[in-house]
Amino acid sequence: MRTSVKSIRFASAVAVTAGAVMAAGAVTVPAQAAPAQSSVAGAATAKTAVAVPSITAKGGFVMNNGTGKTLYTKAADTRRSTGSTTKIMTARVVLAQPNLNLDAKVTVQKAYSDYIVANNYASSARLIVGDKVTVRQLLYGLMLPSGCDAAYALADKFGTGSTRAARVKSFIGKMNATAKSLGLKNTHFDSFDGIGRGNNYSTPRDLTKLASSAMKYSTFRTIVKTKSTKQKVTTKNGGYRYMEWKNTNPLLGSYSGATGVKTGSGPESKYCLVFSATRNGKTVIGTVLTSTSATSRASDAKKLLDYGFKK
Repeated sequence: MRTSVKSIRFASAVAVTAGAVMAAGAVTVPAQAAPAQSSVAGAATAKTAVAVPSITAKGGFVMNNGTGKTLYTKAADTRRSTGSTTKIMTARVVLAQPNLNLDAKVTVQKAYSDYIVANNYASSARLIVGDKVTVRQLLYGLMLPSGCDAAYALADKFGTGSTRAARVKSFIGKMNATAKSLGLKNTHFDSFDGIGRGNNYSTPRDLTKLASSAMKYSTFRTIVKTKSTKQKVTTKNGGYRYMEWKNTNPLLGSYSGATGVKTGSGPESKYCLVFSATRNGKTVIGTVLTSTSATSRASDAKKLLDYGFKK
């Protein structure tokens, strides 16, 4: 509207001094200039727009870990099997124990290795019966190679009861109590490692919130960002051996700023990944559940992280 008024005034002035033909030419110039300015503004707006990524995973959620702001959702509250991402809660329960001694030693029991054999798709930290390993080492064995034997050892150590079965049941009870205390309304555990019995589930939103809570523990942060480790453990005969574990998280070393957190997989859960990264002081954390392959879950996570950092 302002351009039109100015044009009319200018046209009138020119008409007085130079005639009607000059006035018509003066009106034409600003009329052409206005669309050009509009196009430039539109281009600038399009340039700053961030396209929402498409992922293969059936569920996804991303948030700003500093503010808690939701940045992306896809079936974020749909309950799904979580695979070994369950072990985030296993670690979280252990780290919340009062007067926790990370250097306390635990003797590896035959039951832990028998459990791996009985569940032929169970991932293992390759713990050796009779070895004495520290709680800290068990946490590394839990989170890096995703050892179900390490998870069993921790549940046995930190559950309460006179029998191993009672202690494990108690520990799983602590997992569910912690989920409730964190407000994870769509989460339930029936195992200490993700090898569920039909009632082990969570959602992308809940798992992300769980991971955010676990990342408040410095020990957890240190462990989940470790690509590989070599741990000295005491053998049954009083000697020592070294255990070497590599992190299953494909983002470590392949995505700039990656800081964790945990992979998961299984016949029902397919391929899952809880992930986090920090760039320029901003931490983005999220989850993808039921992706189609290990490659796809990594690709999905990278897309969501890129999107999160642009939001």
